[in-house]
Amino acid sequence: MSIKKQFKQFELKAPYLPSGDQPKAIEQLLTGIKQGKKDQVLLGATGTGKTFTMANIIDKLNKPTLVLAHNKTLAMQLYYELKEFFPNNRVEYFVSNFDFYQPEAYVPAKDLYIDKDARQNMELDMMRLSAMNALMTRSDTIVVASVAAIYAEQDPREYSKLFFEVNVGQKISKRDLLTFLVRTGYVRNEIENAPGTFSAKGDVIKIVPG
Repeated sequence: MSIKKQFKQFELKAPYLPSGDQPKAIEQLLTGIKQGKKDQVLLGATGTGKTFTMANIIDKLNKPTLVLAHNKTLAMQLYYELKEFFPNNRVEYFVSNFDFYQPEAYVPAKDLYIDKDARQNMELDMMRLSAMNALMTRSDTIVVASVAAIYAEQDPREYSKLFFEVNVGQKISKRDLLTFLVRTGYVRNEIENAPGTFSAKGDVIKIVPG
């Protein structure tokens, strides 16, 4: 695997520089990546700066990065730490959007069928969408995920058909925008700002992402 020179897109911000064993670890890990090593291990106790070391790897490697954690708590911790290290880049959080999930089950001894029950977390769902949007529009993206990253998501090609980007100063037809919103499943609602709705009053259009 070769690392080609490209435009610097990640900007690491920290009030200190790598110290102790960190410079050596950074150099060895980068060398391993250049050599195409599939697996490498960074050793260190809690509080020794492993996240900062990996932030330096991301900064020098200069590529979109997926960080996997084994649970939501650790993923959230890494998410906040990396957001502090990369304030000018996109750091996203992608975990399961279920607060509770009970799969369907059958208990033969009692002839009892238990239906599937699930409660979704709307905020987590929006953060998942934010991660997908960032990957579609920017290359300076770090996604921190739990094992939920292996769950099926929308096909990127299909998702891109429902995707639109509006920039400050851009000229766009109001009719074309409203038509696009309706065509992609948004519902006009002038009373409540519910997810997946929009309102259009005069020159003001409010869009509530689904």
